[in-house]
Amino acid sequence: MEKQRRAVISGTGSYIPDHVISGQHFMDAAFFENGTRLDKTNAEIIQKFSDITDIVERRYVQQGQVNSDIAVIAAREAIKDAAIDPETLDYIIFAHNFGDMRPGGNRIDQLPALAAKVKEQLGIRNPDCIGYDILFGCPGWVQGAIQARYYIESGDASRVLVIGSETLSRIIDPHDRDSMIFSDGAGAVIFEATEDGATGILSHRAQTYAVDYAGLLTMGKSSFPLDPSDNYYMKMNGRKLYEFAVTTVPGVVKQALDKAGVHITDVRMVLIHQANGKMDQAIMKRLFKLYGLDDMPEKLTPMTISWLGNSSVATIPTLLDLVRRGKVEGYRVTGGDLVVFASVGAGMHINAFVHRF
Repeated sequence: MEKQRRAVISGTGSYIPDHVISGQHFMDAAFFENGTRLDKTNAEIIQKFSDITDIVERRYVQQGQVNSDIAVIAAREAIKDAAIDPETLDYIIFAHNFGDMRPGGNRIDQLPALAAKVKEQLGIRNPDCIGYDILFGCPGWVQGAIQARYYIESGDASRVLVIGSETLSRIIDPHDRDSMIFSDGAGAVIFEATEDGATGILSHRAQTYAVDYAGLLTMGKSSFPLDPSDNYYMKMNGRKLYEFAVTTVPGVVKQALDKAGVHITDVRMVLIHQANGKMDQAIMKRLFKLYGLDDMPEKLTPMTISWLGNSSVATIPTLLDLVRRGKVEGYRVTGGDLVVFASVGAGMHINAFVHRF
């Protein structure tokens, strides 16, 4: 096999908040839609939501934590796992959507960039370690990995830290039932250069559908018609987003696999953005249909959505870290395994990459 410089995953870390939010947390909420309070009981609303999404619990950060704080925790774990000196990092790429937000407010702090805050907290003095943020919706961490691939394959970098971290609990509307889907968390991954000719990122594919679909995830006023604040909250068209993802994501994943010259049956695992359990299952079924296959392996798509919820950019790197550490029952990554990473989110963006461990 001809040797080629590639970006290989060498270390992972994550931070899962210990503040567990069950459905009971929303029993006293007042849910509205189109200015009218929903006429079902909260118990019915919560149960229906769980049936649709598979989400039973989610995690929120503690009052004193902000996004960059939990990102540092995940980053330290990844650096330790990779057994590297952080001063040797060439880039720190931080994927998020809402910066640092304090509890009780809605203001976004992105000055300086969160990557610079992480670099400061890690104590990295090397000025040649470049830190910057990317805003790419939920697929932000995957896009950061794609950028790391470019840096490493071009010879511009040998080690890149890619972080996905978010505190969505600070930007959700308590009067919007869709807010029950979102959670907080952080994941971090070290990519290093390899020239062994076998491992690392083999291919990727990304697309943006802005003209017709940018409005599926936006910022807007509270669902509560008498909300006295001027705050804007994250809003989504859940049904249309579901249809968009199921229709478009399978094709992008297949294109990434085709570029790598591998078949879906060669894949050991698919790590897909934990957005909605039912949606992810539908995406995978549609993907196999593209290959003319009706059945797929049972242990192909590890899921954490039921107990971690949707932490946006953090879902995939957190899932990867848990799998590598043997914390997702029935799933393991070993040398030679082909793993696909895929995501979809605000923009609307879709992306995927194929990696051999």
